[in-house]
Amino acid sequence: MAKLVPFKAVRPTRAIVGLVASRSYQSYTINERESRMDYNPFSFLHIVNPGYKYDQVITGEERYKLVRNRYLEFKEDNVFVTDEKPSFYVYKIVNRHNHVFNGIIGATSAEDYEKDIIKKHEDTIQSREETFKSYLNTVGFNAEPVLLTYPDNTTIDKIIKETQKNHAEFEFTMTYRDTHFLWKVDDADAIKKIQDEFQKMNTIYIADGHHRSASSALLAKEMKSNNPNHTGDEPYNFFMSYLIPESELKIFEFNRLVKDLNGLSKEQFLTKLDAVFRIENKSQQVYQPTKKHHFCMYLDGEYYALRMRKEKFKASTSLEALDTQILYDIVLKPILGIKNLRNDSRIEYSHTKSGLVTIKDLVDSKIFAVGFGLVPINIEEMKAVADEGLTMPPKSTYILPKLRSGVTIYEF
Repeated sequence: MAKLVPFKAVRPTRAIVGLVASRSYQSYTINERESRMDYNPFSFLHIVNPGYKYDQVITGEERYKLVRNRYLEFKEDNVFVTDEKPSFYVYKIVNRHNHVFNGIIGATSAEDYEKDIIKKHEDTIQSREETFKSYLNTVGFNAEPVLLTYPDNTTIDKIIKETQKNHAEFEFTMTYRDTHFLWKVDDADAIKKIQDEFQKMNTIYIADGHHRSASSALLAKEMKSNNPNHTGDEPYNFFMSYLIPESELKIFEFNRLVKDLNGLSKEQFLTKLDAVFRIENKSQQVYQPTKKHHFCMYLDGEYYALRMRKEKFKASTSLEALDTQILYDIVLKPILGIKNLRNDSRIEYSHTKSGLVTIKDLVDSKIFAVGFGLVPINIEEMKAVADEGLTMPPKSTYILPKLRSGVTIYEF
């Protein structure tokens, strides 16, 4: 019984929305970030990087207060305006590969997160949860939705399509050549129909934004305890989400790169692998695995196909059947000595946009000793792990769409 509520979004004006919208702060290099801030006074990066104004690095609570100040300045300068009526927002993204994503932006329930109606499939780090909770508590807004996915629904799909027949509130294209469209849904009947359909859903799933949702739930719990007149309807009980049907979610793989062979020679390493894989040397022929439990390996200038020996495959949970977990259980941990996938500096990850060519380049350059390519995890595998209350290894999925900050803002 998922709860979704409309809200009065704070939004950039139509004329400058494309200048305001930004990728997540961490996705830019320092040079990219500074270039955008030098030449674009409207970029949302000016809000989340307030120390730039003073040419210094500012951290912690001091930084959070400056973020709040920059945000209020944008509102005072009418860069942002607030909608008059609580609304849902139909949001469409068409990326440069012509993948189309259609969904609804609304406020989802922190209580649903706590009750596992909103299910997660990734571990979160407590220190990051606490840090972002403090950030949210000071700034008072969500600027980037959590990405959630729900079972395909004909009623919601019909509402989305009917809404999209109208003129969009805005349409803009980013430098990455993805085009964004937004329509406002403030009709009471349409809002109720959307809410009723989500009320029928026992479960929706986090696709991207585990730390943001966890931090929002922590903040809701804290603010509830500090409010003797708590009703459950206060804005802090919700967090902004972009909900898209499962059929439109795109899931890609993260490949693995390891810096050394844990003291093994190439021959010793291959011998240990031979105990669990059928190994085929592809030489210079790029091998892209297409089946579960098949892996690509690039080692010492050559590609290898690794196909797991059937007698070695034993899985009692959905997690143990995941290729990312299998690679950890039979190669990364016992052979290469990588015990902590989150903190070991010997392993790094390369998502599918970079491809196997990047693995080859990095291994050939001697930065890494070996690279592994995987088959993408699918939505059913992701849901199965979440339904069993388990969590995937880090960097198991690279998920599209990637959302922009500052397009819709939820104040709490």
